[in-house]
Amino acid sequence: MSVFEAVPTPCYLIDEHKIEQNCKILNLVQERTGAKILLALKAYALPATFGTISRYLKGVCASGPVEARLGREEFGKEVHTYAPAYSDADIEEVIRYSDTIVFNSINQWKLFKDKVRKSGKKIDIGIRVNPKHSEVAIQLYNPCSDGSRFGVLPEELEKEDLSDIQGLHFHALCEQGADVLERVLNSFERHFGRFINKMQWVNFGGGHHITREGYDLDLLCRLITDFKKRYNDIDVYLEPGEAVVLNAGYLVSTVLDVLERPDKIAILDTSAETHMPDVLAMPYRPSVIGAKKAKELPYTYKLGGISCLAGDVIGDYSFEKPLKRGSRLIFEDMALYSFVKNTTFNGVRLPHLIVFNSHKDEFKIIRSFGYEDYKSRIS
Repeated sequence: MSVFEAVPTPCYLIDEHKIEQNCKILNLVQERTGAKILLALKAYALPATFGTISRYLKGVCASGPVEARLGREEFGKEVHTYAPAYSDADIEEVIRYSDTIVFNSINQWKLFKDKVRKSGKKIDIGIRVNPKHSEVAIQLYNPCSDGSRFGVLPEELEKEDLSDIQGLHFHALCEQGADVLERVLNSFERHFGRFINKMQWVNFGGGHHITREGYDLDLLCRLITDFKKRYNDIDVYLEPGEAVVLNAGYLVSTVLDVLERPDKIAILDTSAETHMPDVLAMPYRPSVIGAKKAKELPYTYKLGGISCLAGDVIGDYSFEKPLKRGSRLIFEDMALYSFVKNTTFNGVRLPHLIVFNSHKDEFKIIRSFGYEDYKSRIS
């Protein structure tokens, strides 16, 4: 019996072997360029696999105090934290757990810089800037859209004393290649080049699809090494999330019922709304092993989720054989932005978290969820 047939459903099934393959590619970039690559916890945060990832990457980037603490306690390397704003309570925790703190505005930097310096810790301070160029098509995910709340504009830095700032951070990509980075980098240097020589490091942000088949690694490495040469061997950071776990996860589901309507409907024990929310938010159509688009194979079904949301529909898929109660469906590329975003809407149980090694065909259940997990979030 294969792992896909043996695991309880629904579950996120994470392949540690594939994660290591991805990390080896990322480490190759580090070795060729001297850049430092961080895991973006906002995309993927499963401590059970941090041992593998931390052998290759230099640390993590966090989006606030909770992720910063997770990075400090579970990953054990550099922790870089950025948030659009910090509360008084949040900054205390962020200082406690971070090696680098990036501020989103001049206001936030001035409000908290003395607190950071008086902490007695050696903490780098960075400022996020808007590079004023992005090619992200879906505006929901475009960090550089008109009126974006992310990052300082070049004119806002003009009259500031930047001697207490060690680095600049920008983020403009989403699942994109090195060609897009090249154009973003050109815009960043055009608008912020006069400040870069005052810095110790620049963070190129996330969204780099480095481990995707066909990604231009040579161009990425050239962009990094040329940038470092232009600015006195300045340190360069990248903080991909998806690239670390691309194609390393599955969501395994079971068909609970088949409705014989004019367009047949299969109802699953999983849900787009609760277990893979980006399917509805982006939106996008996840791949299912053995399935194709509607009508391409003999049997077509609309895959519906288990929540009561009318729009909890994953999409139309066709199969070689008819689906029935008990049929297993395996959604691909479900390590990223899945369990870090899932919910217990409707009291729907969260999927099991399971780690396996595709070369050994064995698995380990890391966590199963039940009533107490639901109740603890509301009482």
